[in-house]
Amino acid sequence: MGLLSQMFTWWNGQTLGTRLNTWRTGKHVGTDDQGNRYYTHKARRWVIYNGESEASRISPDWHGWLHHTFDEMPSGTPLKHQAWEKPHVPNLTGTDAAYHPPGSMYSAQPAKRSDYDAWQPE
Repeated sequence: MGLLSQMFTWWNGQTLGTRLNTWRTGKHVGTDDQGNRYYTHKARRWVIYNGESEASRISPDWHGWLHHTFDEMPSGTPLKHQAWEKPHVPNLTGTDAAYHPPGSMYSAQPAKRSDYDAWQPE
């Protein structure tokens, strides 16, 4: 990534200031399956995203650690998951993989509607 985009954008990973602060004071404590890297210094905890800064890409395990819900890092002792829990999926809104309900205009095959008649002017 170019130096100018690092200095002036925050949505593509980290800014130059964050990079310098992380290099100077941050202690790398783990990496998740998305490639996001997690750091700590004293009572502060932060994440450097691998790519676009999208908070929904953080798994619930790391989210709890970032927000001081629990002190154990998921890389050391993973949280116990229930049998009914689904695997974490980031928010897909606005992407090609987004959910479109039956009948949506964005679905590959819009459903035929028999319960609706469009108004036609006379």
